[in-house]
Amino acid sequence: QVQLVESGGGLVRAGGSLRLSCVAPGRTLGVYAVGWFRQAPGKERSLVAAISRWSGANTYYSDSVKGRFTIFRDNAKNTVYLQMISLKPEDTAVYYCAASPAVDGRTADVYDYWGQGTQVTVSS
Repeated sequence: QVQLVESGGGLVRAGGSLRLSCVAPGRTLGVYAVGWFRQAPGKERSLVAAISRWSGANTYYSDSVKGRFTIFRDNAKNTVYLQMISLKPEDTAVYYCAASPAVDGRTADVYDYWGQGTQVTVSS
């Protein structure tokens, strides 16, 4: 079992920025592809960004966040980040990180481990 812990959520005005972090205490996060998902009230959870394991050479972004969100990893810190800029009210959701033993995590069904989520609220 891999425990994932997210942090960095909060309340921000539209146009603002936040950086989310995902760590795996006691585990080497680099061996996993990591994805960031979000779920807004009344909507299904969806994949917004993913990064391949180890070097993180391959990344994926949903169309709704492309150009505004950046996923990257720092294996020395055992952390995967989601940098979010130009935030919009429609980005409001609970954001989850997830880990997969797959090489990359471009599809939502490859993820085995999930964090508890962090709330992001963007006010207009």
